[in-house]
Amino acid sequence: MPIAVGMIETRGFPAVVEAADAMVKAARVTLVGYEKIGSGRVTVIVRGDVSEVQASLAAGLESIKRVNGGETASSHIIARPHENLEYVLPIRYTEAVEQFRS
Repeated sequence: MPIAVGMIETRGFPAVVEAADAMVKAARVTLVGYEKIGSGRVTVIVRGDVSEVQASLAAGLESIKRVNGGETASSHIIARPHENLEYVLPIRYTEAVEQFRS
């Protein structure tokens, strides 16, 4: 079962909250975190099976359109990321989100 990482970057915090909510409701993914980039940009990160992350991102991107002023800056999926990335970037499952992995 290949595990993927999916990311959506928005301009504005309300848009990223809406996207994160839609993403975890649309597919069996785990929300592993978010990163405030600066200048109003925020990135939300999910992990799960490749197909689930694809469905999750599609739902998240669509939901951003419903937010007044919501704007997608970028999005990307990395299938089977190298294990070294987990130790350098904030994409790892943490104890705080472990309970949601089932």
